[in-house]
Amino acid sequence: MLNIPSQSFPAPSSQQRAAQPGQSGRIKVALKPGHSLMDWIRFSKSGKDLTGLRGRLIEVSNEELQKHNSRNDCWTSIRGMVYNVTPYMDYHPGGEDELMKAAGIDGTDLFEQVLNAGCTVVDLKDGIIRVEVLLGKMSYVIHLRLSENVYKDIAVQTAFSVGKIQVTIYKEAEEKWSSCGQPLEFHDTFLAKKDRGLFFRDCVLVSKTELNHNTHMFQLQLPSGSAMHVPVGAHVYFKSRIHDIETVRPYTPVDQGLSIGPNNSSENNNLSFMIKIYPNGVLTRHLNSLCLGDHISVSGPHGTFSLRPLHGTTVLYFLAAGTGFTPMSRLIRLALQEITTIRKTLLLFFNRQEADIFCRRELDELTANEERFQVEHILSEPRDSWTGRKGRVDNALIKDFLSRPKGSKCYVCVCGPTLFTEQTIRMVKQQGFSEEEFHAFQG
Repeated sequence: MLNIPSQSFPAPSSQQRAAQPGQSGRIKVALKPGHSLMDWIRFSKSGKDLTGLRGRLIEVSNEELQKHNSRNDCWTSIRGMVYNVTPYMDYHPGGEDELMKAAGIDGTDLFEQVLNAGCTVVDLKDGIIRVEVLLGKMSYVIHLRLSENVYKDIAVQTAFSVGKIQVTIYKEAEEKWSSCGQPLEFHDTFLAKKDRGLFFRDCVLVSKTELNHNTHMFQLQLPSGSAMHVPVGAHVYFKSRIHDIETVRPYTPVDQGLSIGPNNSSENNNLSFMIKIYPNGVLTRHLNSLCLGDHISVSGPHGTFSLRPLHGTTVLYFLAAGTGFTPMSRLIRLALQEITTIRKTLLLFFNRQEADIFCRRELDELTANEERFQVEHILSEPRDSWTGRKGRVDNALIKDFLSRPKGSKCYVCVCGPTLFTEQTIRMVKQQGFSEEEFHAFQG
């Protein structure tokens, strides 16, 4: 495996809190002048060679890694990648002692003990900024009401420092502000994620494309001034009042395609959903009746899926039935493009008939162009002309599919109707896979 010392440590989107395991509070050292988070960001983007390798790519063995274990020559391995953290020593808010704990060794466990903050959504509407931040299992929501003259003359940007959330308001005109507004009540309250109610925003349907005889791709536009990042494997909730009854259902966003390469779907402030229209589905029939320009309420992201178990995985299995393919679509793309340890990705895709298969052309193209990916379709009610596998999920099929190549680390993802998911999980466990080696997408 090729390990590349990174020029940017930690990643700009991964802010660290320096704390000892089991210790309440955090340790923070006084940084030298000119060594703040923003100073590090400027330094890391200055174009200087922070790796010390002058752009070369090298393969780092454990023996080589162990040689770089001093204050002035410090490398560490995190999630299979090697980083030169020497330039970051004077910028780390936990002090150089914290970084030296991982000097010359695999620092993944130490790194994972650090709390990483991430901004989920930023909304700017009706004179109020709302910033929702995830801090591990805690959530932090800021509401700030702006005076009218400020609200009409700003652009909002968020950044994260250690233990801090920074909201920057940029002026777009040269006039002075007479006032900046006041924080709202309870603006600084911490809430456990499980106790936090869903926050919905009003989205607009901007396109609807037919994928097959009963499935459409819906594209929704977020409100002006809003931004939302839905992590891979997470879902959102749709809410609508139908026949005087409030109906809420979960749906998983998808990318615009499965092809490997740059993905700009997050840059246009839109969310895309692949949704099957059920004849008796209350919300899906309502969605199908919407016209372009109509509105639907969409929540922030939810879900328990974590990418952490995938780092170091060499064989990745997907078992999907019907619309259970939706969380797999983004995960397939990410696995092939970003997780370098994965040598093989296999999708077992269950459907009733050939016409029900989602994205078949793209899946076939991906199989032809990417040697690490394979897909096998299984139909429960095929026509006579079908030459592929037939039937439903069973123990014999799972045993044949879930092989464990010698020396491999395997991980299994399952998603589909409730009965399919429950049966498949039971069969996966019977093949010796532990709770840490599979994930079932629910909802």
